[in-house]
Amino acid sequence: MTQPALTGVRVIDISRVLAGPMCGQMLADHGADVYKVEPPTGDETRYWGPPFFRDNQSAYFTGLNRNKKNISLNLRTDGGQEVLRRMLKDADVLIENFKAGTLAKWGLSDEVIREEFPQLVHCRITGYGVDGPLGGAPGYDAVMQAYSGLMSINGEADGPEMRIGIPLVDIVTSLNAMSGILMALRARDTTGRGQLIDMALLDNALSILHPHAYTFLASGNNPKRTGVSHPTIAPYETFQAADGPFFLAVGNDNQFRKACAVLGAEAELCTPEFETNPLRVENRAKLRAKLSDIIGKWNRDELADKMIEAGVPAGPVNQVSDALAEPQALHRNMVVRAGEYTGLGLPIKLTDTPGSVRFGPRRRGEDNKDILAEFGYSEAEQHDLANTGVISAYMPEN
Repeated sequence: MTQPALTGVRVIDISRVLAGPMCGQMLADHGADVYKVEPPTGDETRYWGPPFFRDNQSAYFTGLNRNKKNISLNLRTDGGQEVLRRMLKDADVLIENFKAGTLAKWGLSDEVIREEFPQLVHCRITGYGVDGPLGGAPGYDAVMQAYSGLMSINGEADGPEMRIGIPLVDIVTSLNAMSGILMALRARDTTGRGQLIDMALLDNALSILHPHAYTFLASGNNPKRTGVSHPTIAPYETFQAADGPFFLAVGNDNQFRKACAVLGAEAELCTPEFETNPLRVENRAKLRAKLSDIIGKWNRDELADKMIEAGVPAGPVNQVSDALAEPQALHRNMVVRAGEYTGLGLPIKLTDTPGSVRFGPRRRGEDNKDILAEFGYSEAEQHDLANTGVISAYMPEN
């Protein structure tokens, strides 16, 4: 059987919350051996609920920590730091998102890591970076959405700035962190040395301000909120069909003509004022009014089928339950089950070395014994670590 792409890569994940754990999970999905090092109190997202699955394991935590072995280790102790050092000795990747200076306080500064573990790819995730006017300041996703300008372009034109409904900055950071790790591993094949990957939530938030940052750079004007409408394409928005919301996304003039034909509305819509996209954007309100009347007479699934058949991107605005039950989503294996675990499938589908979901998130400290044995700790040494509070034995959480 073909092994997954990252088989043999050893990852020590001492991160919490979202960006780091999601990055570690993606590496684990594709075969890396990922060891989640969790403090005695647990990753705080274990308690970000309800809803919960088991033992106060929140839905939030469940979505970020599958396919990882789990050790509960107190890194604030000398013994915990020594265990971490032993784990890093033969590791390929370290993922962490501690406050700036925390690892240095534990004797693991950037310089020490580079000297003591030259093979290690060290992925550090912070809010603003570790230097500069805000270096070391704490930052969560929503704060970064506000600070970066993302909130300013999200929401209805006449309404307030709005947080995007998913932790988008954290998610993008996790994706870029994974890309950076893979780049650094590839570079190590040539240089023989690992390197530091310096990831800041702020940088990643700013990097996705497309096209709005470029609109400002080109015009000198702040972009305006347009709700669900696209700022520079029309029609590209939600309409109310007879049985619910429907999204029509017309990306070029040929698609617009096809959409008019599907709707049987060439006489009303294929007119000079709507002939090109710049004209449709200029006359957006009039176009929207006409399309609203016409689309309102259709059932959305029927209209979506006809639009797609004609080559026009369109579809119903689904609830999450609808989206997870869509035949195409199921065909693409985007809902997976492994034992008691049910979760989302892998979006990266490699034909020759595919990843997989092997098991769900482990309980805090569930693999203490196996992990310590793997890194050379005898049973007596393990008992000493437990008795001195370095490791926490797994106990069901109430």
